[in-house]
Amino acid sequence: MPRDKSEGRRRYAGARIRLEGGRARPVPAAEPGPGMVAGRFSVLSPGTERRHLSGPDREAGYMTFGRTEDTGPWVLAPVPHGASFEPSCPGAVTAPPGTEPRLVALARFQLMACLGLDRLSTTDLGDVTVVGSGPVALGCVLELTRRGASRIRVVTARRRPPISRAPGVICVPPGQAGRGRLVIDAAGVPASAAGLTAPGGVIGLLGTPDTTARLGTLEVHRAAWTLVGMHELAPASEGAYQEAFTRVARWLTGHMDADLADLWCRTVPGSRAPELFDSLATPDRPAEPVLLLDWGAA
Repeated sequence: MPRDKSEGRRRYAGARIRLEGGRARPVPAAEPGPGMVAGRFSVLSPGTERRHLSGPDREAGYMTFGRTEDTGPWVLAPVPHGASFEPSCPGAVTAPPGTEPRLVALARFQLMACLGLDRLSTTDLGDVTVVGSGPVALGCVLELTRRGASRIRVVTARRRPPISRAPGVICVPPGQAGRGRLVIDAAGVPASAAGLTAPGGVIGLLGTPDTTARLGTLEVHRAAWTLVGMHELAPASEGAYQEAFTRVARWLTGHMDADLADLWCRTVPGSRAPELFDSLATPDRPAEPVLLLDWGAA
């Protein structure tokens, strides 16, 4: 989690969940330190959290938001579930006033695609394929829609995924996707994206690959692919992170259908976090791409 290197201290405190031995353990709330914002909601990305369950013991989560005043704007920071944080901590963004919590969460994933797509040399969105159907893929589809894409192939093995309800989306199984000119990997499997990219096409790496993931340079060379890293924290101009978040949050507020917001983002009391984590590796795992843990209802 982010630390202030110049001062050698943590910019957050009071994580509400620890992963120990593959299980989520609740942690009592801590009193926010001076100047800290109390974490009211935290964002749970099911796929990422499921992978963390099999890793070392750690504080869980990486997106929490709260506000300095009861009616003030939401401030979202890259800190563990439910933690209090300093609003000036690295990577924190402020939502436009009036942005509702579900849209703050969805905008956070759309932000990733917004910054990544800004790095592409092409603006032709007439033939675009997105690999994956989780929150990163959903954020990518929303941002492509905002930029004018009217037909988006989403390659996923899931049947009737919630992302299929997004405007212009056509979901296809991996074996029936064909090859496209622009393929964006939102699942962390660059080899799968490469297999769907036409010669001379562009591969965007938006999802975070596993450390063992490989894409042969000879294969890239012979296919004349353009390979674009789309990590959200790649170098950008000062203020670009906040500006992009503001842009996508405002767009969502003006365009998001309430029924779709319900379909894509469900709010759960923070007290239910342990059972929610237990379900992630079972057939009963949540269908929604994004979940909000409400620590005010814990």
